[in-house]
Amino acid sequence: MKYTVREAVFDFCRRTGMTTLFGNPGSTELRMFRDFPEDFQYVLALQETVAVAAAAGHALGTGRAALVSLHSAGGVGHSLGAVFNAYRDRVPVVILAGQQSRPMVQLRPFLGADEPASFPRPYVKYSRQPERAEDVPAALAEAYRIAMTPPRGPVFLSVPEDDWDAAAEPVPDRELHTSFTADPAALREVADALNTARSPVIVVGPGVDDDNAQDLVVELAERTCAPVWISPLSGRSGFPEDHRQFRGFLPPVRDQLAARLEGHDVILVLGAQVFSYHVHSEGRYVPEGARLFHFDCDPAQTAWAPVGTSVLTTIRSGVGGLLELVERSERPLPEPRAGLAVPQVTDPIPPELLVEALRELMPPDAVVVEEIPSNREMFHARLPITRPGGFLTTGSGALGWGLPVAVGRAMAGSGERVVCVIGDGSIMYSIQALWTAAQQRAPMTVVVVNNHGYEAVKALGRRIDLPVIPGTDIHGLDLVQVAQGMGVPGRTVTKAADIEPALLEGFGHEGPFLIDVSVTAHGSSAYAPEAH
Repeated sequence: MKYTVREAVFDFCRRTGMTTLFGNPGSTELRMFRDFPEDFQYVLALQETVAVAAAAGHALGTGRAALVSLHSAGGVGHSLGAVFNAYRDRVPVVILAGQQSRPMVQLRPFLGADEPASFPRPYVKYSRQPERAEDVPAALAEAYRIAMTPPRGPVFLSVPEDDWDAAAEPVPDRELHTSFTADPAALREVADALNTARSPVIVVGPGVDDDNAQDLVVELAERTCAPVWISPLSGRSGFPEDHRQFRGFLPPVRDQLAARLEGHDVILVLGAQVFSYHVHSEGRYVPEGARLFHFDCDPAQTAWAPVGTSVLTTIRSGVGGLLELVERSERPLPEPRAGLAVPQVTDPIPPELLVEALRELMPPDAVVVEEIPSNREMFHARLPITRPGGFLTTGSGALGWGLPVAVGRAMAGSGERVVCVIGDGSIMYSIQALWTAAQQRAPMTVVVVNNHGYEAVKALGRRIDLPVIPGTDIHGLDLVQVAQGMGVPGRTVTKAADIEPALLEGFGHEGPFLIDVSVTAHGSSAYAPEAH
């Protein structure tokens, strides 16, 4: 049977489950769409950042790579903030970008891409424009396998528009097993350290949730009686935050982080960078005399970790192997953390009151997507994430990720509600995602924590004695009207008494719903990610 490049590409995508295509179309992709398969779905995004981030949300929901179509250089350029986030958060997104026809490339044509394979680097795992049209299907298959190999991440393939009608061979079936385990001697070294430790501690990173290893990590924590922290600025959860042994989130500052780990002689870091810092300080990376062991699937990350012994392994297989060697400890369990007092019902609304209402009223199976950098510490302290896959945020700090990720995640679910808690500054980076949510009737509630400015930037300014920073106030936005203009109904909340009825309406609505809650502007985190 004879194939065109287009037919071979769609055949491969079908066999790998990539039948939902996110994109924003342009002229150089048009030939790809000839005889577009009926079993494929094209999800239109009104801006390329939204296309990539929504695809990432879909990938996070399905566990499979997601497919994106972008337009040559301009469209790819628009998308790069989301590509950066997908790379940092290890999300497998397969990006197909259009390119002008091969006879025109040498002439620097209108809407052509110069050095297309270089453009998205270094924030993709693979980037190529094949030398021949007939090589496109095999190059796509290679890109897909690289995207799905730990550490997973985005890949990029530029395809000249005249390639799609060329003859090509179909891509043969191949198995891809991506789990790998550390050398037994390395696992034995870590197990011996845990078995003989006076006071071990576990630090959980996003890799635990990414590899669906939370159950094994809970078993390891309970067997060792070790307290558990979540790594600084983690894009996932990875440990039930209502568990007795959970301690909280480590700060992204070197001396403060080391102080939190003081008194522990063995530190086991699972699926996290060692360590992610945001504000510089001098001092030790870990307490004096402490031994650090680091499990991760990324050889680059294990290579540049500044301290400790790194073990190259996927997390589920590595922790599973460790459990075969670690003995049950008789150490006393750490005392449970004290609960926080319920904030008073006052006007204007403190953000703590809104988060408490979310905790009480959210559906039990809700998936939370968060992008409120100025209130992140408070949010996690008051709204514990208790189940695998129940929390997503940006691990890179670049805004504009949360809303479209929530749309893609809602599309990938089986009906569970996605609750996107987002700042008024954050939502404006990718507000167009509301239109896609409306078109897809995505089951999601968007809760805007509206403090009328870039409060995270203000908090960082106060830290370095800059009490007044230009360009950090946001006024004059009517987010409910904007949402309604894109097909998403909503409510504005300015009084505490209106929070509960608004949330109940939003959670009960069949499709997307936006609630804009005006809160007091006092961020609780001095170390939030940058806004730009």
